[in-house]
Amino acid sequence: MNHLMVKINEKIATVTINRPPANALSSQLITELGQLLDQLETDDQVRAILIHGEGRFFSAGADIKEFTTVTTGEEFSKLAMIGQHVFEKVESFPKPIVAAIHGAALGGGLELAMACHIRLVSETAKLGLPELQLGLIPGFAGTQRLPRLIGSAKAAELLFTSEPLTGAQAVQWGLANESYPEEVLQTKAFEMMQKIAKKSPIALKAAIDQLRYSKSDRFYEGVKEEANKFGVVFTSEDAQEGIRAFLEKREPQFKGK
Repeated sequence: MNHLMVKINEKIATVTINRPPANALSSQLITELGQLLDQLETDDQVRAILIHGEGRFFSAGADIKEFTTVTTGEEFSKLAMIGQHVFEKVESFPKPIVAAIHGAALGGGLELAMACHIRLVSETAKLGLPELQLGLIPGFAGTQRLPRLIGSAKAAELLFTSEPLTGAQAVQWGLANESYPEEVLQTKAFEMMQKIAKKSPIALKAAIDQLRYSKSDRFYEGVKEEANKFGVVFTSEDAQEGIRAFLEKREPQFKGK
């Protein structure tokens, strides 16, 4: 694993995203996460998983530089489907997965966190989906998971404005479970993990299976359509301008083309 570190203690696997400076989610990192989950699923020494980020962020988003290497909408849609597949694996994983979020969980970083069963945040963390600022849309099932968690109107506000929430606001909106001062976040997260890891693995898996029934077939239709639109939007002039503007650290000038 190039970008993920794993430590197992008290039947808890702590997975650390380590891709400085922003822990951006490249397709390689996402693929590594899928491979790691396959390993941890059959490891009897692991009953629960805690995901957090090394350094300043949980994850500040997808790897925008990687977007510049994609030449067609079809390729971009495939990029979305890779993330969607792995994040669905996270949400349906038979062992509880908790995200401990500090610094920022933006774009793909928040989409990963939303796929986790529980989200714990620092009070000052920033959580948001700023893809529209780049002339894009979320591509890792964010358009489907966000309204399930916070409702359509709040999801629309977060998407349309690109303004992030603080960790404290995220709890109020229902996007996160609990918020803590950053210096105690990891301690509080591990305390919760210890409670979870003491439960019967059989009962935990059954509970996770039942939670999945809250997702309708329309959710999966929406995820598939999201990948399609991810590719369609990518081919627009606005998207190319948005990506350039992001890399050049300037305001984009969108023309509706």
